Amino acid sequence: MDLDLKPYFDKYEALVEKAEGAFDRVKASHAECVKCEEKCSDCCFALFDLTLIEALYLHHKFNEQFKGSARVELVEKANRADRRIYKIKRNAFKELQAGGNEGELLAKMALERVRCPLLSEKDLCDLYDYRPLTCRFYGIPTAIGGAGHTCGKSDFKQGEQYPTVNLDAVHNHLQQISAELLRDIKSKNIKLVDLLVPVSSAMVMDFDEVFLGIAEEPREKPQPRDRSRKKK
Repeated sequence: MDLDLKPYFDKYEALVEKAEGAFDRVKASHAECVKCEEKCSDCCFALFDLTLIEALYLHHKFNEQFKGSARVELVEKANRADRRIYKIKRNAFKELQAGGNEGELLAKMALERVRCPLLSEKDLCDLYDYRPLTCRFYGIPTAIGGAGHTCGKSDFKQGEQYPTVNLDAVHNHLQQISAELLRDIKSKNIKLVDLLVPVSSAMVMDFDEVFLGIAEEPREKPQPRDRSRKKK
């Protein structure tokens, strides 16, 4: 892919810098509550999805950082995780179609545990410097749709007031960067602004011009006729 994505990656990295600052401020003011430390991998089993710009960024950094057998091994881990996540989401969709309560299903999915393919055997992130925003906020109070969340290992107390990251606002900002990208490349697939994929999918997807809606799917060439047969 020959597209210059740097301007959009720069905007994403600016958001990452703000995320790091927010985490550091909460940790500084509530050090006794934040329990994040090296080799604590609780967040590395959580289910969450990436928007288009974050998926593109992670995919780019993954391809940039890993080559050869190391990359092959990680791709295999990503494919295994992807299959597991697909089954979880498929079962949840079936339950929803059968009349299940959406809120209860989301709460149930939040309890699912799938090992991130980027989590090494030493319980360290293989792409730590380029990890998604969700990973960076894990461990401090966050809110989604008005509901508060925090790491189960932290000491933040339910019912007390703490600085809280509004993940809805973060998501909207990510979608805004994605929308700007799609607009600028004149994509025909504007629905990509709503794209949500897990880390495992972002690692292995082919984000080519066809996927991004700026090129047509190549037509299959007709098979040449077999002229080797002689007429009888």
